[in-house]
Amino acid sequence: MKTCLRGFLFFLLVGLWSISGMAQAIGPISTADNNPYRMARTVWPVAGKIKTVRGEPVRGAIVTVEPLNGTGYRNLATDALGEFSTQYELLGAQDTEFSVIFMVKKKGFQTAHAYVNYGRAGKAWAVPLTLHELHDEDPDLLSSADLIAGLAPKLKQLGVADGLATKSAKDYTRGVAEFLDQRSPERAVPLLAKVLGNNPSCIGCQTMLGLAELGWSDWDDANKSFRESVNATLANRKMGRPEPLVAYGTWLNWQHDPEKAEPYFEEALKFAPQDALALQELGRTLLPQQKSELATDVLKKALAAGAGPEARLLYVEALLGAGRADEATAEMNRYLDGHDVKKMPLRVRQVWANVQNQEKVEATYVKTKPPKGQEQVDFLGHPPADLIRGLEPAKDQEQLSSILDGVGARILEMIKNFPNTSSLEAIHQEKLRRKGGISDTQNQEFRYLCLVPREAWGPGFIEYRADFGGNPALPKGLTEGFMLTTGFASAELIFHPAYRSESTFRYLGRQNINGQNTFAVAFAQIPGKAHLFGNFQKGLTSETTFSQGLAWINPDTYQIIRLHTDLLAPLPEFRLDKETLNIDFKEVHFTHLKEAFWLPEKVTLTLNWDGKLLRNQHEYSDFKIFNVDTSEKIGRPKDSAESSKEATETTVTP
Repeated sequence: MKTCLRGFLFFLLVGLWSISGMAQAIGPISTADNNPYRMARTVWPVAGKIKTVRGEPVRGAIVTVEPLNGTGYRNLATDALGEFSTQYELLGAQDTEFSVIFMVKKKGFQTAHAYVNYGRAGKAWAVPLTLHELHDEDPDLLSSADLIAGLAPKLKQLGVADGLATKSAKDYTRGVAEFLDQRSPERAVPLLAKVLGNNPSCIGCQTMLGLAELGWSDWDDANKSFRESVNATLANRKMGRPEPLVAYGTWLNWQHDPEKAEPYFEEALKFAPQDALALQELGRTLLPQQKSELATDVLKKALAAGAGPEARLLYVEALLGAGRADEATAEMNRYLDGHDVKKMPLRVRQVWANVQNQEKVEATYVKTKPPKGQEQVDFLGHPPADLIRGLEPAKDQEQLSSILDGVGARILEMIKNFPNTSSLEAIHQEKLRRKGGISDTQNQEFRYLCLVPREAWGPGFIEYRADFGGNPALPKGLTEGFMLTTGFASAELIFHPAYRSESTFRYLGRQNINGQNTFAVAFAQIPGKAHLFGNFQKGLTSETTFSQGLAWINPDTYQIIRLHTDLLAPLPEFRLDKETLNIDFKEVHFTHLKEAFWLPEKVTLTLNWDGKLLRNQHEYSDFKIFNVDTSEKIGRPKDSAESSKEATETTVTP
């Protein structure tokens, strides 16, 4: 833990120096001469750049510049690079202080603000301002309003022991009152900035300033204030406080980076072990990392420390992730407290639906035994003989851990570097006869796109199809009795470290596959714990499916070269007896990239459902990097950009 935080401290300190170093100095211009009757005047250039959260310049934003010395406001429009500039002429002594308030408006974005004190004889600089889209906050994360409500009251009463001089106490009290009581951050921020300037060692003052900047939608300065207060806390623990650590950990969660956020909450708890907000947010941070059992312990402590309903809802999610459906149901009922779930916010309804689904999953996979006389496939205990022909059995399981580590590292590296890809997908759909032969076929072709979402909770892929005109498209055939299938790139994620604890694995031994020596590893998902699942849909009704199967792994590179899956158990209610998936992976090289990627080349899915036998074959070729080495203009459907907490394996629609 100490080593980790030292690394963070070094990064943050370097980051702050980099930011100040990047500011473009365009300082004041003195026009005084030797004439004793002519008053000196100073020209202050004022400039800045507006960008989105993704760093894209914002053209046509209206920037209101209002100097606090009463020289009058000006409205400016940003150019194609998102930049604006003007200049002010101040009469009088050259050491006159110059400070400005910025307000930025653009349709579709939140109004942003910033306060800049250029000082007296200092230098002006190009001010960076970031615009957030309307309704940009993730409902699964702590809101900025809740962060302020959770931290600001703890910082209202500061004194000499906190680094606040007695002579600055009145200004601090006024600034806090303007922020929290009067809801006037435009008056609070200059006051709190003045206090911090006179009391640079007051960590609580800087954190309160950051909260006021955040409440004012001054994202850039709030981020800087939080980082600097974290640096000060880690550098001087005697003066340190938990609030900046909680604030910055929350900021990292907003960036969808829970792994980096986790140690900040842990460090905050060293200052205040019973801090309900720090415990709650640590629990939230553990959930997307699939650390469900640990999250249940942390969130239980948060509730005991006085955390509110949000912590209980997170506790329900943690219990679901840990496979404790009965406890999750009890906590969900406690959260609802008799209220109609249909009238609750969307997120609450989604968690409630997950609880109901988990109960259904346990009833289907855990508590229900196979019908009498029906043999259930067991890949861990008795893998199908036709799949292990020529297998050299393993003597023990000593190699299993190293094999799983190797495969997991390989998948992590692939997802980290995976480019948005486009390929030609040829789909061959078949209806099979019970006694053999094919009764009907259909062929279709699409461009198949596969992307890794950069802001998602949990590893996964976004996959969708487009026609050759670049428009979103879906295969045809449902009305003719064929089935539709999708989602194959996610199949090997069962071996991802984040999902590894959600399956049972067994090393079977060595096997020769197409002339290549491989490790053969069997697996079976654990219902109630697995977040990676399939979906079988008929009409408007769908059912969650879980898998078991075999993976054949290159012993030198730990690359999965072939994957075979089957249902963990039949679904009698849906009359689904069998769903078999075979995937052959191929090494793909892209133009301008040194690294090769192993992607599905041939996929075969066979379904035994309601007395029907259906088979789909998918072949992939002509792999390209989407929007890089292809000139095709392929649109992205609105709903395809939505990423869920669960990464879906395969979707089958008969």
